[in-house]
Amino acid sequence: MLYKELGLKQIPPAKDKITDKTEISKMYTRGRRKMFISMYLGYTVFYFTRKNMTPALPLLSDKLEVDIVELGILSTVFYVVYGIGKFISGLLADRANIRTFMALGLFCASFIHLFFGFLNSLYLLIFFWALNAAFQSMGFPPIAKGMVHWFSPRERATKWTIMSSSHTAGTFLIGVIVAGLLTLYHQGWVNWQSIFYVPGILGMVCSVFLLFNLLDRPVSLGLPEIEKYNNDVLPVKIIEKTMSHWQILKKHIFTNPYLWLLSIASTFIYVIRFGTLDWGTKFMYDVKGMDEISVAIFWTLMPLAGMPGGIIAGYIADRFYQGRCTPINLIYLTLLALSITGFYFYAGPDHYILTGVFLLAMGLFVDGPQNLVSGVQASRVTVNEAMGTACGFGGLFSYIGAALSGVGLAYITKHFGWGAMYGSCVASCVITAILVSFTWKKEKIDRQNN
Repeated sequence: MLYKELGLKQIPPAKDKITDKTEISKMYTRGRRKMFISMYLGYTVFYFTRKNMTPALPLLSDKLEVDIVELGILSTVFYVVYGIGKFISGLLADRANIRTFMALGLFCASFIHLFFGFLNSLYLLIFFWALNAAFQSMGFPPIAKGMVHWFSPRERATKWTIMSSSHTAGTFLIGVIVAGLLTLYHQGWVNWQSIFYVPGILGMVCSVFLLFNLLDRPVSLGLPEIEKYNNDVLPVKIIEKTMSHWQILKKHIFTNPYLWLLSIASTFIYVIRFGTLDWGTKFMYDVKGMDEISVAIFWTLMPLAGMPGGIIAGYIADRFYQGRCTPINLIYLTLLALSITGFYFYAGPDHYILTGVFLLAMGLFVDGPQNLVSGVQASRVTVNEAMGTACGFGGLFSYIGAALSGVGLAYITKHFGWGAMYGSCVASCVITAILVSFTWKKEKIDRQNN
């Protein structure tokens, strides 16, 4: 009953269509701006309560007396729960109210951070971090739904990658915040638990903002669909108007070979993304001998570069490839493999400039494929009515990769060394490139048919 009262069970019904073109233009301009800003801010703050632990791993490792494999278990549990939760949230988001769905997820994820300061064992930390993952999974599916209903296909690569930069913005900002809190901790001004309390409070405040500012679909306001308003066409659309929601999912999600290819590719992209991001701090601290504050500061370079990296990839796809994503993905993946190799060989206090350069390069080139493959390309091979589920489906595979980057890469590192770990990331670049290349012809055919 509470689920229904919160507006999560059903999407708001379509209202009578507004006929005044001036009013439609004003409402669309205002609504698109409001939705984009609210979704961007909301997902940025989601990452405050997700990535606040990573730059503090050296400190947490000492406080809880856990080794790299146990930290890997913590990461893996989070990613497994998040991946499953994202798929379930995707199914629910297609039939739910964007506004309350996203706001509730952020509030719950933020609220439980107030308990982390009382945890004194690895097992309790794992339990609450898994609970956090479940609520975190409610973040992006409603955004994916909002993007396909408020932004048309010919502008989607650029808009989507700008939107997706919110996760790198959040990762960068929380890195700065945690670095500041660690500095204050060493000076005796705050306790180490503030790395949980501060993001939790910020997240709860932002969830209230989302509740009052997010919108649902344009038709729920009496506006026409975005494709009609922008005089655009859908790459894939429902032909059989009488199809049930399950029939739509079966045809356009579960038996869609291109969505499967992109989802499996996302698995390897997330091995790379989290392998380089999450374990880079331990590599610089344990192997290269950098102090924990320098590590936290250098770690922010990857998400800092990821923001323009993803946006540039989206702009190139729209500007030079008519929205097709495969060409720019292949270029980015090649440069990413070279960047990972350079970081492994040259990171450290003896090469501060090269350390920064390669961290920036890895961030720059990982965000393009991550945003395009699991987001824009997925939206081009399925229908708007199932976009939340498509996002969740791809997210499930993505976080299988993230889970492998946790305990899997930790095991490889412990038994075969850091060279094998970074070699696995380079191999993942090659596999991703092969899988993504199969969509080259599909994207081109879709464009020609429309």
